Amino acid sequence: MSKIKLPFFILAIVAVACMSGIGIAISYRSTLGAILSFLAFVAVMGYGFVLKRKLL
Repeated sequence: MSKIKLPFFILAIVAVACMSGIGIAISYRSTLGAILSFLAFVAVMGYGFVLKRKLL
């Protein structure tokens, strides 16, 4: 079993928090909150993919 790569683990947790934020914003009927959470999710996932590509 390989070691856990901490930066990727943290990015994964932040991405899950952004997805949860989308759900919470929808439950509060906050369009702005949902859009901001979605944009944050896309930014975090994009940064994760860029970081992974640089390491490979």
